[in-house]
This record gives sequence, structure tokens and C-alpha cells, in this order.
Amino acid sequence: MTKQLMIYERAVPVSSQSHREWSVKMGNDYSFANSVNSVPLLAAEFRTAAQEYAIVFAGDGNDVVPSVILGVRDGENSNVDADGAWTGNYVPAFLRRYPFVFSRSDDQKEFVLCIDESFDGFNTDGKGERLFDSEGERTAFLKDKLTFVSEYQALFERTAVFCKRLQDHNLLDEAQAQFNLADGQTAALSGFFTINREKLKALPSEVLLEMMGTDELELCYAHLFSLGNLTPMAQKVTGSAPQDSATAKKKTTAKAKTKTDA
Repeated sequence: MTKQLMIYERAVPVSSQSHREWSVKMGNDYSFANSVNSVPLLAAEFRTAAQEYAIVFAGDGNDVVPSVILGVRDGENSNVDADGAWTGNYVPAFLRRYPFVFSRSDDQKEFVLCIDESFDGFNTDGKGERLFDSEGERTAFLKDKLTFVSEYQALFERTAVFCKRLQDHNLLDEAQAQFNLADGQTAALSGFFTINREKLKALPSEVLLEMMGTDELELCYAHLFSLGNLTPMAQKVTGSAPQDSATAKKKTTAKAKTKTDA
């Protein structure tokens, strides 16, 4: 699956022929995301997400997207508790749109609304909201979800333009973060990129002025500000003592521009 489909197990096109009698019961259970330690983030979410999460850039080559770090270890999301409740303040739009998602048509010219048929709330028992009415027409619920996913996709495309700007000006450096855990073990995050502050400041004035006008400069500094959330996140997971915080922060900063294996 593509990066956009990372949490989806069986995404299929929504149709009145296949799903006329189906309903979706959505709630506050985020168990489907308990094993992902990062998810894509839209540029429009930077201001809010930067208040509590670390924002980085993930991918390779020309396929780089902003991502929000949700855990310091692989397969571990520190924002989902044992009951599936979200413990953070902000839920990324990538997770809020689940179980719906767009996929491209076979000719790559259109987007098709899909649903993850493995979603626990997807049922034929009439629980939750119907996708289609008795005449096979889309319900208000399905129309609302289609609107949300459409808006998400438009913002995703705008985010891609921002990422291309960063790559065109060679502003991204490969980075990693290391943490000393409370039990004496260590954890490391790698395979992501951060903006090089000095390269950003050295851009020609006309480029900086243009980025200021498009709010891209603000996005850059929101990202840089958010990196300070890496250490508190590690403490949340490990229960590290205050003295460990300074050590982890120092190591994170020291490794921020080190080239590592993805």
C-alpha cells in the first residue's frame, strides 16, 4: 500500500451495489492506530500539532511528506491507551478520516472514495450511520465523509507543493534522535528529515519573501519549534526522571543533522 494507506487493511471502493445495506459506527476508539509511531500530517495542521507533537519529514527521493511522531519505538503509539482512547489533545486528520480514504482510479485520472472493510465499526446490523438509503442514494453521513476526504486530499496536494519547495532549495537534512530510557535501555528514531535552520536563513531574500507570503516560512519555524517535543514525548512513554530529560534533549540535538541509515 502507499504511505496514505498505511493503516488500512482492506480498502475497497464504496458503492451502492456492494454497501447498500452497510452501516458505519464511529466513536472514540483509536485501537486501529496503536501500532503506528508516526502518520502523515497536513501543512494546515502544523500550528496545532506543533504544540504537543514533533513534526518531521519522512520518505525518500522526491516523495517526502510531513509526519507527526507519535511514539519513540517502532510499533508503539504513546497516544493510544489500553482501551483505545486517544490520550493526546489533537488527533491528526489522517486518523480522523479513517475508515475512509481516497485511492486513484486505474487510469490515475480520478479519485475513488474507499472504506476499510476490516474496520470494526463496519456492519450490516444497522449500528451507527447508513452509507446509502433504501433507494441506494448516498446518505448525509456519507456525503459529509466524502466532503471531509475531498478537503483532506486538496490540502494534501498543497502540502506536497510546500515539500517540493524544501527539496528544491535543499533545506532538508537526514536526522535521528536518541533517548536514554528510565529502565537503562535506549531508544532511537531514524529515517526522517528536518529543516536545516542555517540553510533556511541563508536563502535569497526574494525566496524568503515569497515563502513569507505563502505562509511556508511560518510552517518551517513551526516544524523547528515542534522538535522540542521529542524529549517530553519520550518521558511520557518511559517515565524518565527530570535529569534524564536534559540528557535526551542533548542527544536529540546532537544527532539532528547526522546522516543515518533509514
